[in-house]
Amino acid sequence: MAYTTIDNSASHFNTVTYTGNVDHSSANGSQAITGVGFQPDWIWIKPYVLGYAAGSHNLTDSVRGAGKSLFADLTGAEYDYGTSANGGAVIAIGSDGFTLGGASQVNEDSNTYVAWNWLAGTSVSGSTGGSGTSKSYSGSVNTTSGFSIITYVGNGTAGHTVPHHLGAVPRMIIVKGRDQVENWTVYHEGLTSNNYALRLNDSAAQFSQTLSWNDTTPTSSVFTLGGGAGTSDYTNRDGINMIAYCFAEKKGYSKFGSYTGNGNADGTFVFCGFRPAWLMIKSASSASTSWVMHDNKRDTFNVAKNNLDADNDSAQASADRLDILSNGFKSRSTLNFNNKSGDTYIYMAFAESPFVNSNGVPNNAR
Repeated sequence: MAYTTIDNSASHFNTVTYTGNVDHSSANGSQAITGVGFQPDWIWIKPYVLGYAAGSHNLTDSVRGAGKSLFADLTGAEYDYGTSANGGAVIAIGSDGFTLGGASQVNEDSNTYVAWNWLAGTSVSGSTGGSGTSKSYSGSVNTTSGFSIITYVGNGTAGHTVPHHLGAVPRMIIVKGRDQVENWTVYHEGLTSNNYALRLNDSAAQFSQTLSWNDTTPTSSVFTLGGGAGTSDYTNRDGINMIAYCFAEKKGYSKFGSYTGNGNADGTFVFCGFRPAWLMIKSASSASTSWVMHDNKRDTFNVAKNNLDADNDSAQASADRLDILSNGFKSRSTLNFNNKSGDTYIYMAFAESPFVNSNGVPNNAR
């Protein structure tokens, strides 16, 4: 059996960088970004070198549609920029990239941006199950890479189940209410139990929250939601439109795990089974530790320094953090963000190339 079924990771996930071309005083203009290599079904954009002003993480997907944005670092409802170049964000999604309008979040001429792109591609739809009233859902899925985008309607009842169509158990799920102010709620198998969650939009440690995941492990077909009201970390408010980004693990392409920090500059080594192209790390143990993000386009050699935080709108910071290796990554700092002694860290990683391809050929360290 081959080590991996995905030799070319860039056909499922790819990072592009670009410079904006619209003056903020007009916010009227457009720019086509190409070279993604596929139709990006989830587009996550962040300005990382700031000439004008800080900007939030802009998330657009093909299921909700071009023009509609959510912001990873904010709790606000979905914002509809529309598809006009005048002030628009992602105004179109194409076969090899996307087109931007004049919104400074994505296209200010004094800022440099990074865009992380994932392929889904196969449409799905149907009705939810489990407890309570059945509701509709629709989405897009890539079973080869283990990624799906599902938009569904909450029913307010504990035990509500939503199909994810991955054909494998998801290791990580990110959920946000589209219609109202709501935290981003994260399930990750590396947390203490199914009764725990994290918030993508803040730096808090894991917290106990039965209402998020109903203390139930996802299966290869569905994830299960809690019920009730009165919490801002909710995944199932009755009648509210929700979005879920779901991830299963694929050998040689993606990894969702945990490790323990050692507080030493000769830090913990984490085996992924590939050379990472993109990596996000969060302490589950300590508060005030951001979701630290690295990629192979902003950092092309070790030690990787240029990090962004998913939970704030700051420009990228530069400090020795970690080495990207042929088969994983290794912490090179004593910072609480990725290597505090005794802390449990969860991570999400996607490959640049597998450690060994389907022909048995190993890759190289950078």
